[in-house]
Amino acid sequence: MKKNENPAADGYSISTDPALLNLEMIHHYLSADSYWAQHIPADLLAKAIANSICFGVYLKEDQVGFARIVTDKASFAYLCDVFILPDHRGKGLSLRLMQAVHAHPELQGLRRWMLVTRDAHGLYSQFGWKTVPEELAGNIMQIHDPEIYRRKG
Repeated sequence: MKKNENPAADGYSISTDPALLNLEMIHHYLSADSYWAQHIPADLLAKAIANSICFGVYLKEDQVGFARIVTDKASFAYLCDVFILPDHRGKGLSLRLMQAVHAHPELQGLRRWMLVTRDAHGLYSQFGWKTVPEELAGNIMQIHDPEIYRRKG
């Protein structure tokens, strides 16, 4: 692990070292257990990870959590694929993960951050995240194809 990412007293640590990421575990969780990336092909996920800033949460050598940032490192970041494995929840790891994300040197001074969440508003609001005001919500556009992974897989 990188020097500034030493394990805490409880044995957990957070690292942005891509060499430490357990792609098999990340793929299994996202494709089987997440509501947002079910059936994502492993090669597509590997490409997304390679082109993002990724954070792994570890207990000793075992990865137990993940977060991915898609960013231009200048003005915009999209936070996605955030999870802590079920056996490690309730220990404050998601809070520590978000602290690490928000403290990352390449993510300072960004004009806009975005994310989509169905159930973690309480976590993100602790870091200043807010739902898009109703008067702005109509300005946000998207192309969304929720079945694309099933067709590609």
